[in-house]
Amino acid sequence: MFEMPKIGLTPFLTFNGCAEDAMNFYVKSFPGAKIEHISRYEKGTPGADEGTVMSGTLSFNGGQISFLDMSKDFPAPPFNWSSSLLITCEDEAMFDLIFENLSIGGSVMMGPESVGEIRKCAWVVDKFGVVWQPVWK
Repeated sequence: MFEMPKIGLTPFLTFNGCAEDAMNFYVKSFPGAKIEHISRYEKGTPGADEGTVMSGTLSFNGGQISFLDMSKDFPAPPFNWSSSLLITCEDEAMFDLIFENLSIGGSVMMGPESVGEIRKCAWVVDKFGVVWQPVWK
């Protein structure tokens, strides 16, 4: 059974029918990521496509991201660079792997480059339009 955290901050990403594809992409993109939970819309749910994600949770590096497919009657707005997800990488190899994976089918807005005390950072828009900032300090 799905339990919401009692206290905390969890990014919640909404998609238009591709939440499960995104979750699977992130499992392949982030070392150690795991899909913890998926529940799906059932047949006859008003405005929803049967089998799409009603609620999903992915865990990675001690954190979680929640996922949802919006209904066709109320589509999710596109993601944009005004909000991004920051990923603190433990080493350069992790940074390079995540940066390379997120860039597949997406676009690089910045980097990778050194900024101040940060050894490597980047802004990447993945193939689903989600904006990420991998950082290696």
